[in-house]
Amino acid sequence: MANTYTQIYIHAVFAVRRRQNLISEAHSEEVRKYMTGVVTNLGSKLIAINNMPDHFHLLIGLKPDISLSEMIGKVKSGSSGFINQQRWVAGRFEWQEGFGAFSYARSQLDAVIRYIERQQIHHRKNTFMDEYLALLAEYGIDYDQRYILKEPE
Repeated sequence: MANTYTQIYIHAVFAVRRRQNLISEAHSEEVRKYMTGVVTNLGSKLIAINNMPDHFHLLIGLKPDISLSEMIGKVKSGSSGFINQQRWVAGRFEWQEGFGAFSYARSQLDAVIRYIERQQIHHRKNTFMDEYLALLAEYGIDYDQRYILKEPE
């Protein structure tokens, strides 16, 4: 897209289905590399990535020729296929429906990167649900408690 100039920074958060602790530390780096490849192949830039056994955080410099939903959908479907192909979990690995996404200015990136990098420290005191609800509250995002990280029917 000639003559299109953008600066779109998105912090995306998504969980393992039923928020199970299925991403082992032994495989986390390989999953992060796979996700980085997906984002890169879609023409965007993965600025920061980290995970806990039950969820992932990505900071993406998003290009305007792909929607956020499409990007996260491809990251989730590709990585779940990769995890299943590797047979790292008993049964079928799946991500939870939906995701959280929060936009930032360039001047905020250092703080967001530090936040993502420090997930292991952060989660010594806070659960994923506590963290997720705090992000929604910080951004003033209205949500219906019945559907927050809802399981597929």
